[in-house]
Amino acid sequence: MAELVYRPVIGFARTLFKVWDLKIDCQGSENIPRSGGAVLVSNHISYLDFVFNGLAALPQKRLVRFMAKESVFRHRVSGPLMRGMKHIPVDRTQGEAAYEHALRSLRSGEIVGVFPEATISPSFTLKSFKSGAARMAQEAGVPLIPMAVWGTQRLWTKGHPRNFKRSHTPITIRVGEAIEASKDKYAGAITRQLRERVQELLEAAQRAYPVRPKSQNDTWWMPAHLGGTAPTPEQVREAEAR
Repeated sequence: MAELVYRPVIGFARTLFKVWDLKIDCQGSENIPRSGGAVLVSNHISYLDFVFNGLAALPQKRLVRFMAKESVFRHRVSGPLMRGMKHIPVDRTQGEAAYEHALRSLRSGEIVGVFPEATISPSFTLKSFKSGAARMAQEAGVPLIPMAVWGTQRLWTKGHPRNFKRSHTPITIRVGEAIEASKDKYAGAITRQLRERVQELLEAAQRAYPVRPKSQNDTWWMPAHLGGTAPTPEQVREAEAR
């Protein structure tokens, strides 16, 4: 079927990137297969991560179908767009339907995008990974493609106002080599390997990031272990447990 919605949305997004004067540094896109199914797995630090994850696949002429919470599909603006781009709604009370939808997409040769942390990480560090991505890749017989984004939290993230001004914000994207999801391995072991690789890519993206906080008031987007004032993972867990 013709992509009557996805491609115009890509064009609109690229125009916005120029208006905002974003400095996008993307490396590793060649690791995304030009054909066939794959599970694209990324860290999650911003509401816009899926946009930049999808951007990384464009040099390979691939479109990514992202798994996203079902409420986004009910929104009067985002809903028609998400459905038109053939993204996959996830109702957390009935996750099996989304899982089967994703499997059908993978088996038909699509790339499915997954955030295995399931939610944005307020500490900007990796949370624990759920095993669904590994299980899908195993069952569909497709590879896992690890990737990491950095800088997207400066545009729009949980607990902070949006910054859609012409801010020259750098965005760093790193895509790693495929990980085989062998059926003779435990999904948990594959998930641990996957998380370790995403962690390596995240650290590489952070090292390559060209700017640092301008002042003490600008340290909110840096994780605590790198000298920033974002909450620590322990503080996040304590807040979520209340």
